[in-house]
Amino acid sequence: MKTKKTSQESRRDFVKGTALLSTGLLLPTMEIGAMANVFNEKKLKLALVGCGGRGTGAANQALEADDHIELVAMADAFEDRLNSSLGSLSEKYQGTGKVNVKESNKFYGFDAYKKAIDLADVVILATPPGFRPYHFAYAIENGKHVFMEKPVATDAPGIRKVLETAKLAEEKKLNVVVGLQRRYQENYLNTLAKIKAGDIGKIVSGQVYWNSAGVWVRPREAGQSELEYQMRNWYYFNWLCGDHILEQHIHNIDVANWFIGEYPISAQGMGGRLVRNGIDHGEIFDHHFVEFTYPSGAVVASQCRHQPNTMNRVGEVFQGTKGSVNTSDAGTAKLYDLSGNEIQTISNSEGHNPYQEEHNQLFASIRNKGVINNAEYGAKSSMSAILGRMATYSGKVINWDDAINSELRLVPEEMTWNSEPPTKPNSEGRYSIPIPGKTVVF
Repeated sequence: MKTKKTSQESRRDFVKGTALLSTGLLLPTMEIGAMANVFNEKKLKLALVGCGGRGTGAANQALEADDHIELVAMADAFEDRLNSSLGSLSEKYQGTGKVNVKESNKFYGFDAYKKAIDLADVVILATPPGFRPYHFAYAIENGKHVFMEKPVATDAPGIRKVLETAKLAEEKKLNVVVGLQRRYQENYLNTLAKIKAGDIGKIVSGQVYWNSAGVWVRPREAGQSELEYQMRNWYYFNWLCGDHILEQHIHNIDVANWFIGEYPISAQGMGGRLVRNGIDHGEIFDHHFVEFTYPSGAVVASQCRHQPNTMNRVGEVFQGTKGSVNTSDAGTAKLYDLSGNEIQTISNSEGHNPYQEEHNQLFASIRNKGVINNAEYGAKSSMSAILGRMATYSGKVINWDDAINSELRLVPEEMTWNSEPPTKPNSEGRYSIPIPGKTVVF
């Protein structure tokens, strides 16, 4: 476990970090203004909205990132999930004063996020992504710095709301970090520098992958309402999750957008569910294959799969006019010439953790009175994955402009525990599955 650093060690780390900015590591841009203010000891109050595994992990990373931060409020739809998260964080930070969530500052239900956000300077948004646009808007409208997990929405109206809020965050000079952590990972950052320097020429094609055995399933329990069941098994419902092409594969699609320097103008593809098709698997596919076409003419083949006992692969490959590159979140990237000869290996430094780095830079920027705003690219890469989902669900060529202007809303603007969920099971407990050629995606 990372030990608490002394003030002198923290200063050395910061000086080392700013040196890296000037020597080519190409960390995300941060305005380095009031340097004398870097080590002020103002206590920053933190609120966690969404207390599942990822939210708890993000809260831990935030607490590790700054010596003068205190978790003061938590919000979740479910009391048991909040208490489990608080228990694990309290145990880890016992005696440090960093976790101080009073009983009166534990909030449950659909409007709980407002009460928690009101008490904080910095907010972590980690609920299922369908709710993210509303939570993000409330946080920014009320002047809070934000870390929000990806994806940032599950439908086009949500994406448009996030883009609108991103502009407001910029006007208010608020920091927004989005959990697309490869953009904070050394081997990806240094590979991008090589691409920008022309080492592999212009990217003309690529292949991006998130193929794995799949994720958790939470079966229906006796006494649950339909809404509670879907909320607890949220990964399998599009209004909450957006399908795994959005919830997971967004990482690899985002790398393609980032390295090419563009967002796709169209997509076509295919998908379905062959293995993961049980009664607790909701309405999403277990495999997608998409061809994304970019304004420059580059074409990226995207594949994601949740099927046990098949090829596992998470990473990206890109072909340029002078060579190619193979990147991986495992910590290395390799560059090749046109003959396939390896010309360079790029690795992370020992101990580098991009998840932690996101929070380190967020809090350093707050302390510096700087501005990081990842919301626009977070929204546009989320929209790219939604574009891919629209293509696989419909079986048609989908254009970016048509997709982002869609009025098809998956997520209700207001919900209570008495609300009906947007999708319902049939008499056998099964949900309607998208059918290419029939399903309407606009």
